[in-house]
Parts: sequence; C-alpha cells; structure tokens
Amino acid sequence: MSSLAREKPALSLGQIINMSVGFFGIQFGWDLQRANMGPIYEYLHANADSIPLLFLAAPLTGLLVQPVIGYMSDHTWSPRWGRRRPYFFTGALACTVALVIMPHSSALWMAAGLLWVLDTFGNVSMEPFRAFVADKLSEKQRTQGFVMQSLMIGLGGCIASALPWIMTHWIHLKDTAASGIIPDHVKWSFYIGAFFFLSSVLYTVFTSSEYPPADLGYKDKVKESHKGFGSGIKEITESILHMPARMKALALVQFFTWPGLFLVWFYYNTAVARNVFGATSETSALYSEGTNFGGLTLSYYNIVTFVFAFILPFIAGRLGRKRTHSLCLLCGAIGLISVAFVTNKYYLFGCMTGVGIAWASILSLPYAMLSGVLPEDKIGVYMGIFNFFIVLPEIIASLGFGWIMKHILHNDRLLAVEIGGVLMALAALICMLIVNEKEPVQAGPAVALAGGH
Repeated sequence: MSSLAREKPALSLGQIINMSVGFFGIQFGWDLQRANMGPIYEYLHANADSIPLLFLAAPLTGLLVQPVIGYMSDHTWSPRWGRRRPYFFTGALACTVALVIMPHSSALWMAAGLLWVLDTFGNVSMEPFRAFVADKLSEKQRTQGFVMQSLMIGLGGCIASALPWIMTHWIHLKDTAASGIIPDHVKWSFYIGAFFFLSSVLYTVFTSSEYPPADLGYKDKVKESHKGFGSGIKEITESILHMPARMKALALVQFFTWPGLFLVWFYYNTAVARNVFGATSETSALYSEGTNFGGLTLSYYNIVTFVFAFILPFIAGRLGRKRTHSLCLLCGAIGLISVAFVTNKYYLFGCMTGVGIAWASILSLPYAMLSGVLPEDKIGVYMGIFNFFIVLPEIIASLGFGWIMKHILHNDRLLAVEIGGVLMALAALICMLIVNEKEPVQAGPAVALAGGH
C-alpha cells in the first residue's frame, strides 16, 4: 500500500462527527453511574459518609489505567485496526457486560466490584479518544475536535441522566422496590445504556480510519513495548519529569476543578431527594421522586453543555481559551453554590445552567490548550498523565471526605455540593493567573496518508 507523507489534512465535519460518536456511548455509561450509583448504594443500605470510599474505583482505575493505556496505544499499530481503535472496542465490550449486571447487584460489595470493572474498562475506552483527536487533526482543528467530543458528551449525558425519570414518567416502570432491591426503572436505564455504549463505539471503530505513524522508528517502539511494562514505566516517569510548563499549570487547574464535579456526583441527587424534596428514607416515594428529578436536572445541564459547545469555539476565538475557561468555571461555581439557596425545585434548572456551561469548557478547552505543547509521539501517554490531576483529588476526596461528612458536615449532602462550588471558583482564579497561552506550540510531524483515506 503506497503512502504519501504530508501535513495532516483538514477533515470534514462529517469525519469529525464519525470519530466522536463513540464518546456519546462512553459518556452514556459514565453519566448512568454518576446519576445512579449514589442512590444504588443507598438502596443497598450504604451510609452517606461511606459513599466517597465506595466511589474510589473511578479515580484509582483512572490513575493506574490511563497512562498505561496511553503508553500502550502510542506503541500499537495494526494496518487494519490502527492505534487507538482496538482499545475503544475492548473497553466498550467489557463495560457493556458490567452495565447489564450492575442493577442486579444484591449487596454493596457486588455493586462496588462491578463499578471497579466498569471504571477500569471505561478508562480503557476513553483515554485513547483524547489522543485520537490529536492524532487525526491539525492544530487548527483540534479545538473543533475536542468541542465535538463535548457535544457528544453533552448529548449522551443528557439522555443517560434523564433515563430513570423517563422510565418512570413515560414508560411507567416502578420507581420503588423492597428494601435492598434496585427498582425496575434503574434496571432498564442500565440495559439501554449498555446498548448505546457498545453500538456508539462500534460506529466510530468502523467509520473512522487512522494514519500510520509518521515516525520511521515506530516499529522499534512497538517491539520495545513487547519487552514488558518496565520500559513503559520508565517512559511514563520520564514524561512526568519533563512535562511542558503549560501542562503543569493546567494540571493545577484540573486539580481544583474536578473535586467540585466529584462532590456533585457523590451527593447531588441524594441531596435533592433529602434536602429539597424532604425524603427521610430511601424506600419512600419522595426519595425516588427526588432522585429522579435530580437526574432530570443533570440531564438539563448536559443539554446546556450540548448547546453551549456550539458557541464555545467562537467565544474562545474572541477572548482566548484561558479567559474563556476561567469564566466558564466561574459560572459552574456560582451554579453549585446557589443550589443551597433553592426554595423551589424548578430553580435547580437555573443552577444547572452554570454547571452545564462549565462542563462544556472542562471537556474541551484544557485538552485543546494542552495538545499543542505535547510531543506528537507521546500524546497518548501525556493525555494519560494529565488524567492524574483529575483522579488524584478524587482519591483524596474518596479517602478523606467521608470523615468530613460525618464529623464536620454532619452528613449534610447539600453542604458538600457547595464546597464543590468553592473549589471550582478557586480553579477559575488559578487558570486566569498562571496559565500561559503563549508557550511555543510543538510542530506537528508529517503524517503518512495510506490509500483509501
């Protein structure tokens, strides 16, 4: 098969959509667990102060899996399947099985174990998608590529978060069950999520191609990766020690951004049920009504994300990506803090508008700012390392926030959500003060274009 070395060509909108559809399914799976794992744990008799520890699977698997998968995908090449797509498919297949089994959990240990499986293979699918954009798109199109991922994330999250409410109000499935049993409306939500996860990823795998590595030494790198993880650990360590300055600054922003989101995913739905709807037990009708409505407002913020992602590139073009991201984070902070002042459940939609604006930016602008300063042959491993600064604060929260909940917040879930807003405001300030968009951009190497692209 002949090839021609040249700069990365501009892709059409249709091609960018095709390579992003898989993220719709991946986010469907993430948002199902974010909206429902807190209630599932409480259905299985978990206490509020034990919830953070039960969510430890997500950050710990991200910490361990993403840099390893990034390294492995950087050193993978198959003429038929490419570099990143084998990982998309493998992760999606395992996650599909875990999603189907999850709502049949009969004990806390089973639900927590399945979450470990779901998060491990969710990271296997998700991590190469970030590198996929940098592989396929030129610097000029990368913001568009990451924003398209935000669109898919917003759309997938919107439907996934609303599914329990839809199952109850449109399909009329039961939203209550005996103590220790997960209700039918949650079970069917997970079945539907499993279908969308696998089918969306398969769509991207079969409609998108990948460029052969331009580096003539890539075959030696592939052989090196077969020697074991020793060389991989060495490369990951060296990459951490030589992170670009902009990456270090963005890492600090991420470190304070994501705890705010984690606290929402830990406690928001149960806070709505207990603090806004007044539920006193997870078996009451008010509890199901409150968690369903909370899921509906989470669905709404994903709609905001979907819509706002269309205009985000224009705002970033006018204000710069750093200023735009800082303002979006501030909107999210205001939204989270204002939840505590809600006296009417419909006001929650106003709060979630700010969160949706922030989420659109969180999912795209840090990666767009980062990708331009990364070496082309190490994009996968650096994207995995960047994930450290998402998962480390969640690990800290998972291990330590239970004590704070019990001894300082007295299990007030609403106060936990407010603390998340304060941390997000701090991230906005840090972004504005220390991120430097003028750092030189890495020159992209030539890309070998195989026939048929």
